[in-house]
Amino acid sequence: MAASVACSFFFGAELLGEAGMLAMDACALCAKQLARDRDVFMYRGDTPYCSEECRHEQMHLDAVCAKQAARRQQRFSAETESHRVQRQSRKVSVAS
Repeated sequence: MAASVACSFFFGAELLGEAGMLAMDACALCAKQLARDRDVFMYRGDTPYCSEECRHEQMHLDAVCAKQAARRQQRFSAETESHRVQRQSRKVSVAS
């Protein structure tokens, strides 16, 4: 009975009385419809993928985005430090 409950949850069961809300009906990457008789590959909690290839592709894309974000953050930090040093060097003390 547990299998049928799980299957109905993933494929078209009405969630908490909300009519017409389908859960996990298509691959998050390629939008291919998920079949009841096929495996569903999960990533990042409740994000479904139709195949290991789609899930792997999403993982690769996430890794690339994370690396790019880290590089941007590193450049931003370096530029911020450079500007801070320039501002400090411009300060001139005036003796009375």
